[in-house]
Amino acid sequence: MNQQGNTTQLQALLDLASEGDDEAYGQLVSQASERLLKLTRKMIQGFPRLRRWEATDDVFQTAAMRLYRSLSEVKPESVRDFFGLAATQIRRTLIDLARHHYGPEGHGAKHHTDGDGQAADDGVLKQQSGQNLKPESLDAWVRFHEAVEQLPKHEQEVFQLLWYAGLQQSEAATLLGVSVPTVQRRWYQAQHYLRRAADGNSPVSEELE
Repeated sequence: MNQQGNTTQLQALLDLASEGDDEAYGQLVSQASERLLKLTRKMIQGFPRLRRWEATDDVFQTAAMRLYRSLSEVKPESVRDFFGLAATQIRRTLIDLARHHYGPEGHGAKHHTDGDGQAADDGVLKQQSGQNLKPESLDAWVRFHEAVEQLPKHEQEVFQLLWYAGLQQSEAATLLGVSVPTVQRRWYQAQHYLRRAADGNSPVSEELE
């Protein structure tokens, strides 16, 4: 099934849910599962060291359950809004898992580290992610990802598509129905906000600008 056909079906389910169909949201999450799994796989790259402890499928299952529960309160009107909500729930799941594994009592925090106090696989993850991973502490990473949720809606949409989902600026522009310069402006504004929120220690790569 092509993505356009899938999007049309997802919108039909959203319309049914808005009309009071109690089963539509469950069908919606199930129908979108393949795309949500891909989104989870890309987003987990923004959480260095977490993949040592968590499989993508498990993260996805937890996030999907949170997404389903959130649909009882948040009623997305469009597929675009639905995937924005999904990205938020996936990010919150990853933040919670990072705290669980690397908090004071987490086994990740007690795991063997190399000479400078970082996990032995940090360098490998940096190469795999292809990102400029500046923050080295759990707190810095959690603050960064939480700051994403404080971005204005338009800037958050662009940031999620470029940073978490890995889309090109032209692809994001097409999806959002705006021009590439508009995407570039929102991307710049998002970066400026996040760097300020992280005291200049944001992991946003300059290469993505």
